Amino acid sequence: MIIMGVDPGLAILGYGLIEMNGNKFTLLQSGAIYTQPNVSMPERLSCIYDGLNALLKEYNPDAFAIEELFFNKNIKTALTVGHARGVAILAASNHKVPIYEYTPLQVKQAIVGYGRADKKQMQKMIKLLLVLDQEPKPDDVADALAVAICHGNSSKFSNLFRL
Repeated sequence: MIIMGVDPGLAILGYGLIEMNGNKFTLLQSGAIYTQPNVSMPERLSCIYDGLNALLKEYNPDAFAIEELFFNKNIKTALTVGHARGVAILAASNHKVPIYEYTPLQVKQAIVGYGRADKKQMQKMIKLLLVLDQEPKPDDVADALAVAICHGNSSKFSNLFRL
């Protein structure tokens, strides 16, 4: 099963594509889609959509896992992340890929076994689980890989998380 994980963001959207065979995970590709702050919102969203569309077309994942938007004290930031999240969901939906969402707490519990794990703990576990030479960076990429692994670990129960 190929799983695409996404950590939504307007300036940086992290993505990770992994393959799951049994209980083993293999990294296929990871990275980030960057948009520039001096570009209009529609252009930034189009850049995110085009980037995800190309990845979805190339890898044809079996599942699309995305981090659920949590309440942010900065409403403007929450809205812009919400826009990027909506575009990501639209891209997956247009490719007929089943979409699943997970809270940050669910992701941390699935990766580290502790819902209050910090970024460093998460990165170390992702490195171990994917047998990487180094911890994934930036944080957005690590978070996207974590969401993908979370889905893989939760796939027996995935109908509970499907959008």
